[in-house]
Amino acid sequence: MSGFSFLEWPVVRQFRTGDSSGRGPAVTSPRTRATTPCTVTADKVSRSVCPYCAVGCGQLVYSKGDRIVQVEGDPDSPISRGRLCPKGAASTQLSNNPGRITEVLYRAPRAKDWQKLDLATAMDMIADRFLEARRNWWEDRDEHGRPLRRTMGIASLGGATLDNEENYLIKKLFTAAGAIQIENQARI
Repeated sequence: MSGFSFLEWPVVRQFRTGDSSGRGPAVTSPRTRATTPCTVTADKVSRSVCPYCAVGCGQLVYSKGDRIVQVEGDPDSPISRGRLCPKGAASTQLSNNPGRITEVLYRAPRAKDWQKLDLATAMDMIADRFLEARRNWWEDRDEHGRPLRRTMGIASLGGATLDNEENYLIKKLFTAAGAIQIENQARI
């Protein structure tokens, strides 16, 4: 053990520095003293909302270049007041995970393999199918001639990771399209 000194034991440092409680500099190792927080080296700090549940805890996202280096609770958030649950605190893993899929994948009916699509093509496919289902299953009136103006070909099941604002907009979209089967995972 080269470089080891009896004077550097935490108990000895505690008496030598006057740190009687042992919660200050006496118990801090040289390695810890040399470490800088990753939030200091960040290029940019952005405010965000935790993506995991519908609570909507505020986050401060520290990034360096295009990589997220740290996520902390936003003390200015009236919802979470600077606190995050363990999942929210570990949300850097969402963007930094090497297994994260960053491209649109599509598997055609009865196909074995997935194929990559550009986002514009995928969005056009979704819009075309949405409009076709609405058109094919549209019910304008019931058997007594009463107006229905609805479609039974479209349904929506929202997730609990969406916040209230997103669920509100989804509800408005599907209601405007004539869908009546609109539900949310948080209510089921």
